[in-house]
Amino acid sequence: MNILQTFALVALLCAGATPLAARPLDAVRKDGTLLLATEGQYAPFNYFKDQQLAGFEVEVAELVARKMGLRPQWKALGFDALLTGLQQDRWDVAIASHAITDERAKAVTFTAPHYCSGGTVVSMNPALRSARDLAGKLIAVQTGTTYAAEVRRLPGVKSVKNFPSDSDARSALASRRVDAMVTDRFVAKELLRKSPNAGFHIGDRVTTERIAAAVKLGNTALADAWSQALQAVMDDGSYAQVSQKYFQEDIRCPAQP
Repeated sequence: MNILQTFALVALLCAGATPLAARPLDAVRKDGTLLLATEGQYAPFNYFKDQQLAGFEVEVAELVARKMGLRPQWKALGFDALLTGLQQDRWDVAIASHAITDERAKAVTFTAPHYCSGGTVVSMNPALRSARDLAGKLIAVQTGTTYAAEVRRLPGVKSVKNFPSDSDARSALASRRVDAMVTDRFVAKELLRKSPNAGFHIGDRVTTERIAAAVKLGNTALADAWSQALQAVMDDGSYAQVSQKYFQEDIRCPAQP
């Protein structure tokens, strides 16, 4: 995506001065450490709690890494730099609620999805619920997410405004600088749970997405090993425990026909 190229410098600055070489699976196993990158600003999936990374994706990624026999090691930085960092060999795996798209799949290799979700309408006006209700409205989205393109395809939307983070988009909505925002449906549910009196209203889901971790383009051995470990985590019940902890439901994708 072009927005990823725009933020390449951010990735270089945030990832540290010493670059890491691209590592095939054998090298990762020999080292014993899996270098993971996430945003850390997207609760309940990845966020900081008492200066430590926490969240559904953080816990699932650590389960997967350990199932692979590896020690997880984390970096946190802006969402738009995460996939660029894979291309620049800065870390082994990025996991930060990236939806699988054809465009992204040209730049990175995706693993099996670790959950399914979709973009959901959030507004201060309970009358704004569906895609049809967004006609003529100014809609906030987070930069680098798939929601900008998806919302632009909805009939009659007046304009889409990008914000650096989901919390920035939320602040714009709370101050009524935009009419509504589109964010992940589980993020929207968490927002309502944490701020029940803030005046936010959750509407309908307007997109459906499969969410997966990503590795450098062509690093299929690492992607396959991750996917196999993820399936093992799903099979042994530990995935379901983490999912219930954060969402009170199992959010894995339904089996493909």
